[in-house]
Amino acid sequence: MQLCDFKDIDISAYGALVVGSGFAGSVVARELAERADMRVLVIEKRTHVGGNMYDEHDESGILVHRYGPHIFHTNDKRAFDYLQRFTGWRDYSHEVLADWYGTYMPVPFNKNSLEIAFGQEQGQAYSEKLVEAFGDERKVTINELRSRQDLELAKIADFVYENVFLHYTLKQWGLTPEEVDPSVTARVPVFISRDNRYFQDAYQGMPASGYTPLFEGMLAHENIDICLSTDATSVFELEFESDEENAPLSAVYVKGSAFLGPIIYTGPLDELFLSRFGRLPYRSLDFVYETYAEQYLLPAGTVNYTVTEDYTRITEFKHLTGQIAATTTIMKEYPRPYDDPKRQIPYYAIINDQNNAHYGRYRRMTDNLGNFYPLGRLAEYRYYNMDVIIGRALDLADKLCASAGA
Repeated sequence: MQLCDFKDIDISAYGALVVGSGFAGSVVARELAERADMRVLVIEKRTHVGGNMYDEHDESGILVHRYGPHIFHTNDKRAFDYLQRFTGWRDYSHEVLADWYGTYMPVPFNKNSLEIAFGQEQGQAYSEKLVEAFGDERKVTINELRSRQDLELAKIADFVYENVFLHYTLKQWGLTPEEVDPSVTARVPVFISRDNRYFQDAYQGMPASGYTPLFEGMLAHENIDICLSTDATSVFELEFESDEENAPLSAVYVKGSAFLGPIIYTGPLDELFLSRFGRLPYRSLDFVYETYAEQYLLPAGTVNYTVTEDYTRITEFKHLTGQIAATTTIMKEYPRPYDDPKRQIPYYAIINDQNNAHYGRYRRMTDNLGNFYPLGRLAEYRYYNMDVIIGRALDLADKLCASAGA
């Protein structure tokens, strides 16, 4: 992996410019470097590559994820096969438990959860009714349960909404589910199964040596240079078609020259324009790490606190990584409003019609600049799983490589 100082860069030597080294930026950078034989400059404002997937060993030697837990899962074979070029895999299927007033139950709510919540006999009776109504091994939403006009099915829906979803969502977003997006409530699932896995995707696992080595391997190409601790807003000079507030971009200048090759931008789009229309709303997170002189503290990799505590969940990393050690490290997540871009990280876009329109105003400013490609959660103001980002990055790389004749 070739690191360099931005002040030493000759920008004319590069055919493509990538902002951000998470999956969106790293996949496109590797593809352009390898398939199109294009020199690529990656600009990363953090002190490390990998974006929010970055992991490292803490002071007690436990491998931890610094920006929240990341478990890879997908049904997209192309995305899975692509990552296999850069990492081996630890076979791992994630399980999540809800702490319901001190009692653990699987999430998503399933047949096992029913028996814990309502007792074995009543839980089994509810399971049989669900199978009769919807079939076995199916996920149904609480709205589907309520639509049957059956008091027992409605009781299940109400329990899941109140004890698994409502209070957790209030903590996570600082809003009711309906205020976040009216369709969110409709999608809350009940899994008619005894499969306790959080994901049922065909391909699941954890990078065998961690995420950071995966990214280092992906970016280790002779055509890729990386500038860490470099914020795009400090090195980009934006040229607009006029002085009007809504005037679109006409060029991006770097070191005094208009950059004409593809610019793949994966950062927050509002921050690129110095929030001229106001900042886009996000939720942020605070993480509190605690280390214990025990093999394990929790019975599963993640425990959601759906009715108690100020934090939303605890992750115990050794469950995820399979690491063997005498101590263990957990991480508590505290959702916060995103108020200070200098101190906080924007994690979750708050998706609703008003915020989408707000984002659209920024996006339209890039429409006339044919070599500018917003890509990823922040640049597109969307929620994407890792595999979807990889797929979108590969699709964009296919397009750019084809344009380059590769």
